[in-house]
Formats: sequence, C-alpha cells, structure tokens
Amino acid sequence: MKKLEKSVPVIRFKGFSEAWEQRKFIEIINRLSKTSNSSILPKVEYEDIIAEEGRLNKDISNKFDSRKGILFQPKNILYGKLRPYLKNWLYPDFKGVAVGDFWVFEAIEATPRFIYNLIQSDSYQKVANDTAGTKMPRSDWTKVSNSSFFIPKESSEQKRIGTFFKQLDHTITLHQRKLDTLKLIKKGFLQQMFPNSEEKVPRLRFADFDREWEQCKLGEISDKVIEKNKESIYFETLTNSAEYGIISQREFFNKDISNEKNLNGYYIVRENDFVYNPRISNYAPVGPIKRNKLGRIGIVSPLYYVFRTFNTNQSFLEYYFDGTVWHNFMLLNGDSGARADRFAIKDLVLKEMPIPYSTLHEQEKISSFLDEITIIINLHQNKLKKLSSLKKAYLQNMFI
Repeated sequence: MKKLEKSVPVIRFKGFSEAWEQRKFIEIINRLSKTSNSSILPKVEYEDIIAEEGRLNKDISNKFDSRKGILFQPKNILYGKLRPYLKNWLYPDFKGVAVGDFWVFEAIEATPRFIYNLIQSDSYQKVANDTAGTKMPRSDWTKVSNSSFFIPKESSEQKRIGTFFKQLDHTITLHQRKLDTLKLIKKGFLQQMFPNSEEKVPRLRFADFDREWEQCKLGEISDKVIEKNKESIYFETLTNSAEYGIISQREFFNKDISNEKNLNGYYIVRENDFVYNPRISNYAPVGPIKRNKLGRIGIVSPLYYVFRTFNTNQSFLEYYFDGTVWHNFMLLNGDSGARADRFAIKDLVLKEMPIPYSTLHEQEKISSFLDEITIIINLHQNKLKKLSSLKKAYLQNMFI
C-alpha cells in the first residue's frame, strides 16, 4: 500500500499537531446524481447565487416549476462546474433542486463545512479551472475526482476550521446586508429629493427652502467636450462603469483594451468632467453618466459623450444622474441602435434633456446631505473589501 504524503498548513489552530493526510477528492465526497422535477421544491440556478460569496441574491423559497435538476439536501454542497472561474458555490440549509451545470457533493470522509471551504481554496480551484473548452469551459470531473487534497485526520480540526469560516462568512453577510440597506436608503433619497418632470418641487425638502424649482436643458448648463488627444499627451484610458464610476480601464479590466495607435482620436477628460457611456447593463438600463473624480486627466473612447458643466453644483448634478428620473427622457428620445448592448441617442437630442434646477444654495445643501450618506456607504464598502481579502488570505494559509 502506498504511503500517504503528509503536511501541515501555514496557519493552524492551537491544540492540533497531527499532520494532515492526502486524500483523493472522490474518497472524501459522494457526487450526487439523483434528479428531480418536483414542483414543490425550490430551484437553484447560477443566476440566483452571488459569485464567490456563496449566498443567494434573492428569496427562492417560492421558486417552483417542473424543470429537472439534481436533488440536494441541507449540508450538501453545490459547485458550478460551468465557467468555474465564476465561483458559483452554495452550502444550502434547505432541500431543493440544482438546475443547470452543477455538481452536488455529499461529504463522507470529511465534515461538510470543511469540504465547502476546501472547494474555495486555491488548491481545489487550480484543478477545477483546468478546464476543457474555450467559450463554455467546464471543470473536468476525471481530473477533479482523482486529484488529491490535504485534509486534517482529526474530524475535530475539520469542524474547527468549518466553524471559523462559517463565522467569518456570517460577518461578511451582515456587513453586506448593512451596505445593501444603506444603498436602498440612498436610492430612496435620490427619488424623493429630485422632482419628477411634471413636478415643481421635490417630495422631500429642507425646511429653509420653499421656492419652486425651475427646469433647464442639459445644453444650457454644459458644453460638449470636443478636445481630442491629438498630440498623444495622455495615455491613461478611462472607462465609465455603472457600478464603480469613472475608473482606469486597466484597473477595471485588468488589462488595456484600447489600441495605443488610436489614442489620438480619444476625448480628453479633465477633472470633474461628466461622461455618458451608451453601454447598457442591469445597473444602467440607458447607460451611466458619471463624473471624473480621480483627480487626474485621462482619455475616453469617442463612443462616449463628454461634457463640462457650468453655473451648477457638480455634486448636485452627479447625484441627479445617480437617480432614475432622467431615464424617461432617454427612453422616449433614444434610438434602438445597431447593437443590443448599446443605447443610441444623438448629441443634439441629449443636450435637450430637462434638468431640475434650484438655487445653488439648495443644490449645495442637497449634495452635502447625500455626501454624508455616500461617505458611510464607502466606509462599509471598504470594510467589506477588507473582510473579503481577509477570508482569501485565510483560505490560502489554512489549506494546503
């Protein structure tokens, strides 16, 4: 009989000294294959799971239909084998049916929570991402099942590790819920503090102000930026992300997308310039309008519309575009466009967009109030990022 190789992780809980043993994945789990088309069990799909976070993005307790999938029980582990780099995994506390490209695991020679954290580790991910196919890559079961991973021999150590990550996941989830709540609060204020097109005053207002708001056109408080990078002075290409705002293209995509030979045709974006990106998404159904707050000059594709404002508070206008009131104008005046992922609207039409306009003093009051909420949201986002980074570090050092 072949002698098992043994080792220990970099970080370990006190009280455990026995070396870990190497076991084939197929020896420590059962891959379940029993199917069901039950119409009384909730169905779990890829789109229901928040990637890498291992939690559902919606309540699926009433998501019933007759589609066929793999039956799972509480404490089974769901792993998305299609495009494994998306990191779709779940540790359910309910009975249901996994619809789509899932593997469903039942722990047999290790505790369920330990297995759940093992599949998130670098050692497992390296094997799972050694895929077949290019456009629709899938994890190779033969490779994964026959790969060996280190596990503690003592079940008590497995349980201790599982409990540790369970508590860490719970903390991350609580912070995410706080962040989601704050974003909903901000969204509510954005809807209430700016009047709709048919209204003269907002529904929520500071007590010091009682004058009716006016309405102006975007072209009356801004100029389109037509300054191009003709001398190739600037090289940092920016992108306008609906979720993250104006951000360096390299930071957003982890690589340069733009062609260096064509940068002289790109528009120059100076600090506090606004950029409209016609690319639509779930976050921005008519495309986002964001302000350059990077504190430096960059360039953007000529597909974007860049404008520079005057006689208005820039933060006030930025918050207006964070809301959805202006979407109605876009939907009524935009074109379908040649591409399904792009919203088409002519520059001259965009300049006609009505903008609610109050006194500069009231604009400053509104933007200052919303700034306070934004600061709190950013603090929670930073805390969440640190917790997520901490979990990754523990996964790297507590698994071999």
